[in-house]
Amino acid sequence: MQVAISCRHGTLRPETHDYVAQKAEKLLTYFDRVTAIGVTFDFSNGTSTAEILVDAEHKHNFVAVETAPEAAAAFDGALHKMEQQIRKYKEKIQDHRRTLPAGSEVPEAPEAT
Repeated sequence: MQVAISCRHGTLRPETHDYVAQKAEKLLTYFDRVTAIGVTFDFSNGTSTAEILVDAEHKHNFVAVETAPEAAAAFDGALHKMEQQIRKYKEKIQDHRRTLPAGSEVPEAPEAT
């Protein structure tokens, strides 16, 4: 899987480009079903906006946007948001408990007459 990095109204330094690619690929450690990752930077009015789009299997798409003075800081903020979204989604689809939580009582069935 490859990470697509694009920029609007500016360019990234090579070391920042490598940093973004390396960190974005680590999203696969949280969720194996990721099919594509797209990172877009928008430079305007002295601020940088990072937008991360993650496509997963079965039509699940995740989006995270962050604005900061530096491109790397904006990316880190958006990456943190994306990690939270993916963790929450993964927990949601894997929560298949059939037992009641500890401390809850079992409702009694009405007696048949």
